[in-house]
Amino acid sequence: MSYRATHSGAALNSFRILEIVARLGTGTTAKEITDTLQMPQTTVYRTLNSLVADEYLVRTSDLRGFALGHALSGLITAATPPTVPTTARNVIEKFRSGKRFAVHLIMFRNASLRIADEDPDYRIHSVYEMLRYPHSSAAGKLMLAELADSAPPFPNGPLMQLTQHTITDRGQLEQQLAEIRLKGHASEINELEQGSASLAFPVGLPNGPAGAALCLSSPAERFAHICEYTEAAREMTSRLAPFLF
Repeated sequence: MSYRATHSGAALNSFRILEIVARLGTGTTAKEITDTLQMPQTTVYRTLNSLVADEYLVRTSDLRGFALGHALSGLITAATPPTVPTTARNVIEKFRSGKRFAVHLIMFRNASLRIADEDPDYRIHSVYEMLRYPHSSAAGKLMLAELADSAPPFPNGPLMQLTQHTITDRGQLEQQLAEIRLKGHASEINELEQGSASLAFPVGLPNGPAGAALCLSSPAERFAHICEYTEAAREMTSRLAPFLF
């Protein structure tokens, strides 16, 4: 049997066992897993030991069963859509009313962007690019500026160039992140998508890190127009924060 086949089978066994523990709940025993999956006992125990060692599973206090572990929290968080309370949605909707540009709420989770409340009248065109390449969007740069003091702000390797205006020089990007921390908001013009522009304002507790961004987006030629709403957007984020955090 090849290395790939062996490890593919081990990964599948792990996923199947995690699924059973999630379904049966805290205290699921090795026997229950063996009986449910009709899997050899030796395979079950070997896989369980590996999952416990990697903290995907933990043993219950009586050592008789298993429960989902801490290492799964990141996966669960990534798979769960951000929750935006109705009160927060109402605040955002009121701010959107009468505006001729997009207003989006983007959450920061585990050093990644998540779309929490997308403007229904002005959809985000480059969703994949925004989520995958944070250095190219205003919301992403705001998040990177927040992360810079506690973690590497962007991964190793070349920065993807989405348009001719996308910043791909790390030194230039680091300088811009420093400016964002001073100004308290981020911007981009034609960097994520040719012909578009946006501003991003941090949403978080007073004197605390931002956990989200309020984004104003428009065609690039109307960027000056959305800049006129800078103070209104800042005021709105302070009203919005208590409902989110």
